[in-house]
Amino acid sequence: MIVRTVPIEKKGSILNLVVLCLLLLTGPGTGAQDTTAVRESTQKEIATMPQAKHLVSFDDSDSGEWFVVNDGVMGGISRSAIRATENGTGVFAGDLSLENNGGFASIRYLLNESRDLSEATGLLIRVRGDGRTYQLRLRDDDRFDGAAFRASFETRDAEWVEARIPFDDFVPTFRGRTLTNVPPLDRENIRQIGIMLADKNAGPFSLEIDFISSWTDSSHAH
Repeated sequence: MIVRTVPIEKKGSILNLVVLCLLLLTGPGTGAQDTTAVRESTQKEIATMPQAKHLVSFDDSDSGEWFVVNDGVMGGISRSAIRATENGTGVFAGDLSLENNGGFASIRYLLNESRDLSEATGLLIRVRGDGRTYQLRLRDDDRFDGAAFRASFETRDAEWVEARIPFDDFVPTFRGRTLTNVPPLDRENIRQIGIMLADKNAGPFSLEIDFISSWTDSSHAH
């Protein structure tokens, strides 16, 4: 799994966003056998959905790139990182700080090629979290600034949950502001998938990710 930090230019200087992998030495524990069994059951269900498309996982076929983008662009000091586990999942974890006008931590996955999700109903994400509310974010370009389309999903502390998020729930935003009069998300050209924490609650966080896939409501399939 490739992980990169993203240098962001601000007033002529470069703010390097540091990946602190030591923060991830403690994360949600799991038994490999239990995680594998549940994942296989869920993936069988996904396989039976019309036009289901695998987007993100943490196995050997995962050939995209992860980027860590935190609030250093605003002078913040939040820290986060993403790592793969021995159980074939990924853990997004760190420490959210509200100091220095900060308040967000995020990761982005740059797909190795654009995905056409125009026939899908939305995205399905399977996670085990900490009871906090996260954002799932989409982009239809390769840029690291500009508009993103976001939707929120809830987690339960130390429990696996699945969230099905319709594309209709994604709204265009830029640096926390909802945008109007912008082109809709180009679902034929999905390039980036991201996860952000920006719930205004300072402190450590941890989100274990099993996979992200598209899903299609058969009643609306063409």
